[in-house]
Amino acid sequence: MTDVEMASIPAGRVLRGDQRGAERREIVVEAFEIGVYPVTEEQLAELLGIPSRDPRRPATQISWLRAIRLCNALSEWEGLDPVYSYDGEVVATDAEADGFRLPTEDEWEYACRAGSTSSAYGPIREVAWTASDGVGHPSEVGARLPNLHGLFDTLGNVWEWCMDPYDAAGGDDSRVFRGGGWSDAPALVRASARRGGRPRDAFDDVGVRVARGAVAQL
Repeated sequence: MTDVEMASIPAGRVLRGDQRGAERREIVVEAFEIGVYPVTEEQLAELLGIPSRDPRRPATQISWLRAIRLCNALSEWEGLDPVYSYDGEVVATDAEADGFRLPTEDEWEYACRAGSTSSAYGPIREVAWTASDGVGHPSEVGARLPNLHGLFDTLGNVWEWCMDPYDAAGGDDSRVFRGGGWSDAPALVRASARRGGRPRDAFDDVGVRVARGAVAQL
């Protein structure tokens, strides 16, 4: 199978924001690994034994629950211990497992910002695919500039599922995705951009980027 290239992210701190308001808080993140690119159609196809139409585009139409299963399938392929177990839509995690998982929101924003305190780690037109590019679908990964961690497409192209609830205090089961996508206006594509969807929802502008390394938040 095509390898999932991973980047090592050192421990550190960052001010995490939310584009819906001015409130910011400092987050502390332990060292972990995260995918250099979103999971591609080619990688998803090889895991599931299906053909891919556009091998280098980010895989989309992946629900949060399917993303969980994708992480486990990738772990098993690599001979690692799966992080997740599930009974229907009830998902449990094993913090001691060494397999692949979804990043937490804190990890995602920390990795995306790569030390930047701005809304983006570079000029949006140079680092992200957005509605201003006039595309009608995700673009091939790695075609725009990476951030200082060497990560491509964390902004724009496709949103990316995270582990966390979208509104932990709200009582529903929606999960968060981050970063903005190809159909969003450039002003909405930023490190603080967040939306949510139910665990079975799938979208044409939402994909997944895998992480590794046990964290206390799991």
